[in-house]
Amino acid sequence: MKHIWNEETLIISLSGHVDSSNAPDIENELRDVIADKHPENIIIDAESLDYISSAGLRLVLKLRKGCGALSIINVNPDVYGVLEMTGFTEMMDVSKTYRKISVEGCEAVGCGANGIVYRIDNDNVVKVYYNPDALDDIHREREVAKLALILGVPTAISYEIVRVGESYGSVFELLHSKSFSKILAEDPNNMDWCVREYVEMLKLIHSTEVPEGKLPDMRETVVSWAEFMKEHLPQESGDKLMSLVEAVPKDNHMIHGDYHSKNLVLQDDEVLLIDMDTLAVGYPVFELASIYNAYIGFYELDPDGVKEFQGFSYEVSCKFWNRVLKAYLGTEDEELVRSVEDKARIIGYTRLIR
Repeated sequence: MKHIWNEETLIISLSGHVDSSNAPDIENELRDVIADKHPENIIIDAESLDYISSAGLRLVLKLRKGCGALSIINVNPDVYGVLEMTGFTEMMDVSKTYRKISVEGCEAVGCGANGIVYRIDNDNVVKVYYNPDALDDIHREREVAKLALILGVPTAISYEIVRVGESYGSVFELLHSKSFSKILAEDPNNMDWCVREYVEMLKLIHSTEVPEGKLPDMRETVVSWAEFMKEHLPQESGDKLMSLVEAVPKDNHMIHGDYHSKNLVLQDDEVLLIDMDTLAVGYPVFELASIYNAYIGFYELDPDGVKEFQGFSYEVSCKFWNRVLKAYLGTEDEELVRSVEDKARIIGYTRLIR
């Protein structure tokens, strides 16, 4: 047993077995430290702990009584099972240890606002989050992905959280899958099929009604972007932007929020949506703004950038966007298409500048 003092927190590292043979000695060793320091918090680091008996559990309860809060981190599956079965996971914060993997040399098959998806073997991919403290984000994405699946939107579900370098990753089973970006990059003649399937999935998402309060409201986010922009625009332009955004009605149907061809994959004969952390509710124009940026807005000053990100040319990117928009609207009327594109562009630029 080792312990260190970190400001108002006592960190205790337990290793091997904690049972009736050594629990009293550990308690005696810690008693003086606790009496001297009066820690506000105690963290038990169980990374090297292989086994804990009832005597060890009683020690944990005694430690908990002597501080404001106690948590246990880096718990292996066997010890976690004991803590869960005995109710300790309900009494205090207990977090599991995570398997460590490397993505060195792995193909990046997807990319989103908060992470990159790598293929780690023939059957599995891992989404690695940019934020090194992403556990809350991972748990949230797992919950919204499950919600989407329950509501009828086909998506991959994460079955494991892992450590990847200094960050965390979420592992999904995606057998023999290929992103729409890769399909288009390998053969642009597949565009008809990609447009059809892409729009079919998009319409499914937008027709999916979400129970109140289950997902964030994208309208609130876009209004906040416009409020920021208003401070940097001439008054007339700022007022006009706000009035345009505020005129968009509230809507409780699902939008993906980062719907581009790297986040749509073909697994065998099934099309799946991935990268669900941007899932929200809102009017479809907010989604179209995000899609516009993904194919045009991000790359207008650097057309070669789309090749680096999506794998295909800016020309293909513009063509794909135009055909998707027409198919989604169900029209070849250029004037109507342009009017919708202008609305999407305004919101897309507002996001870019924000």
